[in-house]
Amino acid sequence: MKVAIFGAGAIGGFMGVRLAQAGADVTFVARGPHLAAMQAHGVTLESGGERVTVHPRCVGDAAEAGGQDYVVVTLKAHSLPAAAPAIAAMLAPDGAVVTAVNGVPYWYFHGLAGPWADRRIESVDPGGAVWRHLPPERAIGCVVYPAAEVSAPSVISHTYGDRFSLGEPDGSRSERVRKLSEMLISGGLKAPIRPRIRDEIWVKLWGNLTFNPVSALTGATLDRLTGEPDLRQLCRSMMVEAQAVAAALGVKFAVSLDQRIAGAAGVGAHKTSMLQDLERGRPMEIDALLGAVVELGGLTGQPMPICASVLALVRERGRQAGCY
Repeated sequence: MKVAIFGAGAIGGFMGVRLAQAGADVTFVARGPHLAAMQAHGVTLESGGERVTVHPRCVGDAAEAGGQDYVVVTLKAHSLPAAAPAIAAMLAPDGAVVTAVNGVPYWYFHGLAGPWADRRIESVDPGGAVWRHLPPERAIGCVVYPAAEVSAPSVISHTYGDRFSLGEPDGSRSERVRKLSEMLISGGLKAPIRPRIRDEIWVKLWGNLTFNPVSALTGATLDRLTGEPDLRQLCRSMMVEAQAVAAALGVKFAVSLDQRIAGAAGVGAHKTSMLQDLERGRPMEIDALLGAVVELGGLTGQPMPICASVLALVRERGRQAGCY
């Protein structure tokens, strides 16, 4: 099995090391000092008190990778349109793209019956570039739960979590998704195949669409967002609006709204990824996490005044900081 990790940072590096340990033919596509260090020293994973180093192929140009059975994309969502042609060039004739990307995926309406079948979502796929280069029938959904960071070039420090939930957009247990699941499990990871992968996407998104932008606007960590009554109420109100949109799309939540908030509270004094990006001057995932949900609200006729207001504010915060 040939697997490329496109955007092999922390999460991609963690998955890639585990796949290499399982015997997959792994290629990392990365850049900068991280790439140079991986090429020179291999990729080191620190996890659970153990340290292991593997030596996969590491390239800076996707054209060097050759045809791949799976390309696992671990980029931020806003980087996907520009990267789509390079990813497409890496796919073998029957290859699949595994979208391990936060937020609403570009293929969301593929494989769904109903009035919005095969509709594109402009917020995450402006102009349809991703859809054209990476046709949705190539896509496998992936919800990422582990936390990791690149602690030094070529070194991945894994903090917690080992689950990558997988799912075909049409809900089937295809041979390709079963093979990928089996390989991930062989590498010591959890890789359940979900017949309703969108439900799981929404559970994660439910928190991300609220806590991330509010943290970017306030500088507050998760413990304050969930513990300060006024901030908690703001986030809860946004989640109520989003839940109505999800329900209109047929989504079923496996946890309650307050359970989802409690889960975030349990993480403690953690800076969200959007706040970290803002502080480091990097583009924020505004549209994939919140813009797309507001777009879906308009599509389904669900009013989202609070989410729309927060979206306008965080977009302007991003513009002023050069992060949007």
